[in-house]
Amino acid sequence: MELLFLLLSSFLFILFLLHRLHLHRKRRLPPGPAGLPIIGNLLAVGSKPHESLAKLSKKHGPLMTIRLGSITTVVASTPDAAREILQRNDEACSGRVVPDAVTTLQNHDMALIWISANEEWRSIRKALSTYLTHQHKLDTLRDLRQKVAEGMLDFLRESSRKNEAVDVGKLAFAVALNQMSNTCLSRDVTTYDSDDIGGFKTAVKTVMEVDGKFNIADIFPVLKPLDPQNIRRKAKVAYGWLDQVTEGFINERLKHRESKLSRFGDMLDSLLDYSQEDETEFNLIQIKTLLVDLFIAGTETSSNSTEWTMTELLLNPGMFSRVREEVSAIVRNNGEIQEAKLLDLPYLQAVIKETMRLHLSVPLLVPHKTESEVKLGEYILPKNTSIIVNAWAMARDPRYWEDPLMFKPERFLGNRLDFKGQHFEFIPFGSGRRMCPGIPLAVRVVSLMVASFVYHFDWKLPHAKEEMDMNVIFGLALLRATPLVATPVLVK
Repeated sequence: MELLFLLLSSFLFILFLLHRLHLHRKRRLPPGPAGLPIIGNLLAVGSKPHESLAKLSKKHGPLMTIRLGSITTVVASTPDAAREILQRNDEACSGRVVPDAVTTLQNHDMALIWISANEEWRSIRKALSTYLTHQHKLDTLRDLRQKVAEGMLDFLRESSRKNEAVDVGKLAFAVALNQMSNTCLSRDVTTYDSDDIGGFKTAVKTVMEVDGKFNIADIFPVLKPLDPQNIRRKAKVAYGWLDQVTEGFINERLKHRESKLSRFGDMLDSLLDYSQEDETEFNLIQIKTLLVDLFIAGTETSSNSTEWTMTELLLNPGMFSRVREEVSAIVRNNGEIQEAKLLDLPYLQAVIKETMRLHLSVPLLVPHKTESEVKLGEYILPKNTSIIVNAWAMARDPRYWEDPLMFKPERFLGNRLDFKGQHFEFIPFGSGRRMCPGIPLAVRVVSLMVASFVYHFDWKLPHAKEEMDMNVIFGLALLRATPLVATPVLVK
């Protein structure tokens, strides 16, 4: 009896110590809103978390702790807080929180966006930089992108002749997709009049939706086997389709190479060569996973930015005319727009930057996770703490932006404010080692599309400008709720 009492007392004492330790750690986390039992702050976050978290941060501070079910998350909502995480404690905060939906992707632990920042991650980043985003490589593949742009213009000229309206976002997606497929595979994978763009639009849109959607299985992991919202099932279908199509492209290329036929000299050829080098462990699975990453990340965000840029230009005719005038100065005698010179057009680039500020494609940066215990100012974040950086809140904070809700490209003229990760009030591509590596290509793709749309065509809206729906749908990307539809009118 005494032994039983001793064991029970010891057990209760251990529980007491663990409870005190938990409270101690909790006190060391940043402050945050009180939550409800079990569900925590779920109701306060709601369906537009970028907006609700921004509001909560005004009350609870630039670093704020929220509880979503069983998951504790720290939210950063100011440039200084973001700099503390993404720059000063970059390595310690470089982990990833992988949504349950993502785990349906074969070899998701090799996907650049989700993999830990280890040697394998560095190898993939090196391959991507060498064979896609390096300045020299971008210049080498410029003709492929120009060919795609010409195909887009032919489609628009025909639409203009027939006086047919165009879904600008869908067209921009098809262009970005063909630009990516030509860069990687030397081929188009869709036509511009395709309803579903060869299946890619449905697959990518599904991925962007389910990966960013509130999933009860993520906050209550015990529910993962049940998949109560069918999110895992939808993700598996979309990822499976992309995986199968991409594997088919690779197998086709391997047969081509075995037949000793002439090389294409595109990114896939370069990656296959790289995988055969003795000193690298880069393999076919990594190539396939990287191509799936590129088809997802390199299409939706670029097309989304293009659609929002055109939305703002059609709402602001004076800005539209100013962009056209600037582009006209670099057009060759044959009417071809010189892609490389677009990057040096200050007003066009200011318009694109302002679009990325006001209409962030990714409002909440892909969640980070602490790889070890991290000290952020007076607070301490335990290992495996989830971190959300609210880039949307910083891009609209009146302390850093005059008239933050107004579309004013002029704010980017005459200064060095850029999106390369050093100005933390404006980080549409993130910052630090986890910053999006595709910035150089994305800027070229968006610039070429916008310049082509504006220089060659006027556009008729089907309704008054005042009736334009500017609402958004939240997911991994922030998309227009109503597609931008307008009729191109060829400029004589």
